Amino acid sequence: MSRVGTPEQQPPAPGGRKSLIGRLADWIFNSALWKSMYMNPYPRDRRTRGLAVLNSLFLHLHPGRITRQALTFRYTFGLGGTSFFMFILLTVTGVILMFYYIPAVPQAYFSVEDLETTVAFGQFFRNMHRWAAHAMVLLVFLHMVRVFYTGAYKPPRQFNWVIGVVLLVLTFLMSFTGYLLPWDQLAYWAVTVGTNMAGATPFVGDKLKFLLIGGYDINQNTLIRWYTLHVFALPLVAAVFMGMHFWRVRKDGFSR
Repeated sequence: MSRVGTPEQQPPAPGGRKSLIGRLADWIFNSALWKSMYMNPYPRDRRTRGLAVLNSLFLHLHPGRITRQALTFRYTFGLGGTSFFMFILLTVTGVILMFYYIPAVPQAYFSVEDLETTVAFGQFFRNMHRWAAHAMVLLVFLHMVRVFYTGAYKPPRQFNWVIGVVLLVLTFLMSFTGYLLPWDQLAYWAVTVGTNMAGATPFVGDKLKFLLIGGYDINQNTLIRWYTLHVFALPLVAAVFMGMHFWRVRKDGFSR
């Protein structure tokens, strides 16, 4: 019995020899690495299908029951998965940017300028990070609109809807905290407007503004505080909630 992903034996090419692609496929599918990835035989009954799911991380995370209508291609198809891909892209490009960014008031602006002008592919990675951030905000928002419009938040998925709302807020916060890091005029005054709006909150406005900027003015305390939130705290919390979100999708199944 062949293993998962092992192609059926093809007739040899004219002349008694397989083509280059056929020999390459045989080499890959018969390698120890491939066989270690797919240890179970090709699923032909319920038992082998169950073993294949248990031994494959992707299949185990994938919902066990999927309706035909859920797989119908639409304009909103895959918004959640695409949002997660943007998060992965932001993580990779963000780690690269961390090697060159200096979270200090005298050097923050010039480190970004040096990144764009002297570092190889620096401007490319920064632009990719910025546009991926914009795309993630848009995709997560559209994903929430789609879930609400189709009624996919109803039981048994109401808890996952709450998790999705938390992820939407975290996405906005990650985008907003990253806005200050270039430390240019646009970033400074945008954060000034945003924190002043938070300061206008009844009863707790002044304390909330003080908590956000670490003082009465936007300074070094604000920069290092927002850098820590943007790089460490918020992505870690978002990753935890994403894991919970995917787990609930695995348990509840895809919506229509």
